[in-house]
Amino acid sequence: MPERALVVIPTYNEVENVPGLVPQVLAQDPRLEVLVVDDGSPDGTGRLAEALAAKQPRVHVLHREGKLGLGTAYLTGFRWALERGYDYVFEMDADHSHDPGHLKDFLKAVEQADLVLGSRYLEGKVTVVNWSMGRLLLSYCANIYARWITGLHIWDLTGGFKCFRRHVLEAIDLSRVRSNGYAFQIEMSVRAWRKGFKLKEIPIVFVDRTEGQSKMNRAIVREAVWIVPRLRLMRWFGRI
Repeated sequence: MPERALVVIPTYNEVENVPGLVPQVLAQDPRLEVLVVDDGSPDGTGRLAEALAAKQPRVHVLHREGKLGLGTAYLTGFRWALERGYDYVFEMDADHSHDPGHLKDFLKAVEQADLVLGSRYLEGKVTVVNWSMGRLLLSYCANIYARWITGLHIWDLTGGFKCFRRHVLEAIDLSRVRSNGYAFQIEMSVRAWRKGFKLKEIPIVFVDRTEGQSKMNRAIVREAVWIVPRLRLMRWFGRI
């Protein structure tokens, strides 16, 4: 059977972005399908996604009862993908910050890796557009902190544009993944690394959203601060 790839896109109030994004994703490669995981968006994002799915069999939708968090949305999408036999599973933001044009690069890179990460800081080169200097410094320093504590030498550990081979997700005990905000990205990469899988970074251009509101808040930052040393402790005690 031909290879199948699923792009998991969590949404909450992304009605301005989804109609343009989904066709762009599907246009990149005939193997690509989309799963929108909507957290009960009050702006009608879920209904709009259903309308897209009714017209295009490569689009799928899961509805959740409320805003349950980014990490749990991805875990829900991962389980859905594994149950249906997809060979590759992507993480991708709904707000156009991740350029669908990079999906071809991921599909090529994953031929020689188990987990491919889209990097905004590869070898120290910053490829971020329209962020304030404060947010850029926070993100860049967070990655330095995460590399130092975890020991995983990846330039962009907090990025959310990724491609997993299915055997990586099968090997990770998803029920033990605890982080739910942007720390989720660090935890999944560290767990894959500790399982012995090959990680590869490719450069991407990250453009800040122009429609809708950012989901970043202080609680997400606090979670990232404490989850990183927790991952280090779990490594010491052989629990990851």
